[in-house]
Amino acid sequence: MSWNELIIISCEKGGNFVEEIEEKDKKTILVVDDEKSIMELLVFNLQKEGYNTLEAYDGVTAVEMAMNEKPDLILLDVMLPKLDGISVCKKIRYALNISNIPILMISAKDTESDKIVGLEMGADDYITKPFQIREVMARVKANLRKAELITESLDNISSQKNDEKKDIIKVGDLELDLKKVEARVKREVINLTKKEFDVLKYLASQPGQVVTREMLLREVWEYEEYVGAIRTIDVTMNRIRDKIEKDKANPKILITKRGVGYYVTDKS
Repeated sequence: MSWNELIIISCEKGGNFVEEIEEKDKKTILVVDDEKSIMELLVFNLQKEGYNTLEAYDGVTAVEMAMNEKPDLILLDVMLPKLDGISVCKKIRYALNISNIPILMISAKDTESDKIVGLEMGADDYITKPFQIREVMARVKANLRKAELITESLDNISSQKNDEKKDIIKVGDLELDLKKVEARVKREVINLTKKEFDVLKYLASQPGQVVTREMLLREVWEYEEYVGAIRTIDVTMNRIRDKIEKDKANPKILITKRGVGYYVTDKS
């Protein structure tokens, strides 16, 4: 079935339209794809769900729009003209230091190594083509919901001016500044992606307690189904260890409980 046929079916079947939303309250999604049929499919369904959309057909434009428009989420194809999606993601995350915008990569490359590269460059999620449009919409909602909860949490914390300590989670040598969304180890700032920060925040809020991979997928990624997603946890943990541990082979902060899960140790 072609993408044009999928668009027609999607239009004919309709769907669950959201209630009327004030324009200023709508979330904005930047869609980056050089295939017009896929762009039309994604934009149609996103707008049907009540989102505003921005369109970029090449990597250079995508970076410019991410920097200037500050969308709430980015749907990013990997194979793009001018600048590929991996480079776009890396540039947004590290060169522009934009860590609070969820990035969902979309690619026909479905090998484990391809997914790992995408996640290592700062993507929050990875969707393979051909995709089910309902799955894409569900992941968009889940990532936006998580980002919104973090923003609300930080706003609530910053409003408590008389208790600034609530802005900080400190466990051993690890310190998380929730207001700045910044991690430090022995006072040295560590450059983490938003998802990596979310994982550490969840673990550090309950130091010494082992958290299973399934629990992390449910509470941090907000996945309801875990099939094929467990590997995502291990990839993310290895990436975090690369950044926060002096000796990755002998970790002192992020510990694995073999066969169970992970925890942040409360011992210095």
